[in-house]
Parts: sequence; C-alpha cells; structure tokens
Amino acid sequence: FYNPSGYTAGAFLFLILTVTGILLMFYYVPSTQQAYDRMLDLRGSVAFGTLLRNMHRWSAHGMVAVVFLHLCRVFLTGSYKKPREFNWVVGVILFLLTLFMSFTGYLLPWDQLAYWAVTVGSSLLSYIPLIGEALRNFLLGGPEVGAATLTNFYGLHVAIIPITLMGIVSFHIWRVRKDSLSIPHK
Repeated sequence: FYNPSGYTAGAFLFLILTVTGILLMFYYVPSTQQAYDRMLDLRGSVAFGTLLRNMHRWSAHGMVAVVFLHLCRVFLTGSYKKPREFNWVVGVILFLLTLFMSFTGYLLPWDQLAYWAVTVGSSLLSYIPLIGEALRNFLLGGPEVGAATLTNFYGLHVAIIPITLMGIVSFHIWRVRKDSLSIPHK
C-alpha cells in the first residue's frame, strides 16, 4: 500500500485513541459531580491511569497535527486540483471533525480550564448570523455551560463524532484508491 500522505500515522493515532478511549470509558462518569474526581482518581488510584490518560491526550494532539499537516501537503503540492476537488472538500470536513472531536474531549475532565475554554469557544457560535445563538444553545444544552453540556459533549465525543469520522475516512480513502491517486505512476 503506497502511502505518500500520512494515512498510516493518522490511522495509528486513531487506533490508539479508540483503544485508550474505550478503556477510559470504563472509569469515567459524565457527571458534573464526579467527572473531575474521576480524573484525579485516574491519575492517583488506577494502575497506569496517568499513562492511559496521557496516551489519549497526546494522541489527540498528534491526530490534529497529522491531519493538519496532511491538508498542508495536499494544498502545497496542488493535489486538491482536478479531479480531486471533491476529496479535498471531504478532507477539510475531516479536519473540522477532528478539531470538533478535540474540542468536545477538552471539556470532559470538567476542570476550570476546560469550563472556561468551552465557554469562550462556544460563544464564538453566537456570531453566526441567524442560527448562531440557537446552535450554541443546542450544543450546550442551554444558555450556559453546565451538566447538559457535559452530557452532550460526552455523547458527541464517544459516539457520534467517532462513528462519523470512521465513515467519512473510509469514504475518503476509498475515493483516493478508486481514482488511483495513491498509486505511483510509472
């Protein structure tokens, strides 16, 4: 399998994120009363808990970087041009989903840094004309960050976005293979 663009690195990081995420799900409780304490317990009481959480966190950072660098390579080499325009759009959507996945995971420890980051980040949605405020309230589960936000972000982070990512990534790679764009020409 010819891999000029980093699919292997992205797939490897996604695999690490999936495995560590599933293991973290066994211990995490998406509740405003328990989330922060569970993260502290994970670091202090659970065998290899700190390693598990850090592997998940650093793999998430790496995933954002790998997808961004892949987009940069595609752009700088002009690989987004005809006949690949549609796949370029799919790649940009994947990058946005990757960022949203990182954003939703950021709130899950339920600490002050995460709370205020999501408060500020979600307030940016209010600037979208006509639908911004409604979209923000839908995402947060109300007018401000609270218990409903934690539940919404948890569901998005562990189910909706990963399944969507897997489907779109599969389609993206299929398009590359179908169009014979990943096979070196002789």
